[in-house]
Amino acid sequence: MIENLLSWTVHWAQTPYGTLALFILAFAESSFFPVPPDVLLISLALINPALSLFYALITLIGSVLGGVFGYFLGIKGGKPLLERFVKKEKIETVHQYFQKYEAWAIVIAGFTPIPYKVFTISAGVFYVKFKTFVLASIVGRGGRFFLVGLSILLFGKEIRELLEKYFNVISIIFVLLLVGGFFILKKLPVFNFTKKPEGGQ
Repeated sequence: MIENLLSWTVHWAQTPYGTLALFILAFAESSFFPVPPDVLLISLALINPALSLFYALITLIGSVLGGVFGYFLGIKGGKPLLERFVKKEKIETVHQYFQKYEAWAIVIAGFTPIPYKVFTISAGVFYVKFKTFVLASIVGRGGRFFLVGLSILLFGKEIRELLEKYFNVISIIFVLLLVGGFFILKKLPVFNFTKKPEGGQ
């Protein structure tokens, strides 16, 4: 079934509706669809490398809007909705991540192979601040998709095999560097968007 979904996803790159399909896929993957939008993003970017960053932007917009949809699903549906897809013990683990790492949990989920949809819905369930959620989603998702787009823009088809085989490993290494950089930025008040305002929740 997954192979069929992948084939169906990639085939849109050969149609006039590839960009629209990319937006819809990115939106859906953030809340319920299993195939990551990177598959179609890579296919479209390899066909037209000059538009790689444009495709990355479309993917980012669709993904963040889909994440917002998942966020409000979490608020409206609550835990019963989440428990239909995720085991209770895993939900508690996600809750602990939110309590301990706040926005960083969303950034990491958005950038790495960790199922982002679990965190979008959970963010609503556990009432993560909306602004924090959106900013963290933009950072995590944007870092991931623009890395793909920029790589193809610079190296073209030569990087295709590298992306297909080693993207998960590359993303994990990159996120370690990303977290290190944001740890430094977090010390500066202007970048500390996870800090709770005085008197706030």
